[in-house]
Parts: sequence; C-alpha cells; structure tokens
Amino acid sequence: MKGQKKPPLYKSFGFAFEGIFAVIRRERNMQIHCCMMTLVIIAGLFFGISRTEWCICFVLFGLVMSLELVNTAVESVVDLVTQERRPLAKLAKDAAAGAVLIASIMAAAAGLIIFLPKGWTFLMTIAG
Repeated sequence: MKGQKKPPLYKSFGFAFEGIFAVIRRERNMQIHCCMMTLVIIAGLFFGISRTEWCICFVLFGLVMSLELVNTAVESVVDLVTQERRPLAKLAKDAAAGAVLIASIMAAAAGLIIFLPKGWTFLMTIAG
C-alpha cells in the first residue's frame, strides 16, 4: 500500500455518500431512523425549540445514524467472513446492534425531555 496515491477528496466524499445512501435503501432500521429524524425536525419547527435543543437533536441524529452505519458495516463484514454460526460472529453483530439500541433509547429519552413539556403546554393552551 505504500506509495499508492489516495483518491481526491471529492471522490472520498462520494464514496461516503454512496455508503450512506446504500444503507438507507437497504436497511429498514435506517429508514426508521430517517423517518423519526424527519418527525423530530417537523416537531422542532412546530414547537420552536431553542438553538441548544436543535444542537442536542442534531448530535443525537448523527450519533444514532452513524452507529447504524457502523452496525451495518460490522454485520456485512461478519457475513462476508463466515456464514457459519459462530459465537464471536454473533457477539460482534449483537454488540453493534446493542450500540444502536442504547443510542436510540437515549435519543428517545432526550426527545421526551425536550418535547413533552412543549406538547403538554400546547395541549393545555388549546384545551382551555
């Protein structure tokens, strides 16, 4: 590998975007994350969340979706290496999926902390 020229930066970005879009097309969970992100953005616009709340939301979007990309990469590599049921292959796949699950649960909890009070205030305003 020594002496090989790296591709231009724009091509590296192109490869990264190819990977993102391939995972969005192929993986149901990534499609769910994209839908949830869209709903949170709509809710954020509707409720007029603060800059800090937007930053929290965008960091959490990035975390969850990045982990989903890594999870897909781990699963793909494990499947490439072996089709047999092996304890270490299972551990690698389960651990990567667990990372996404933890991030998703924490993102949902943060979303509730941000949006529940705003939703409650909105409901109280229209109710009375």
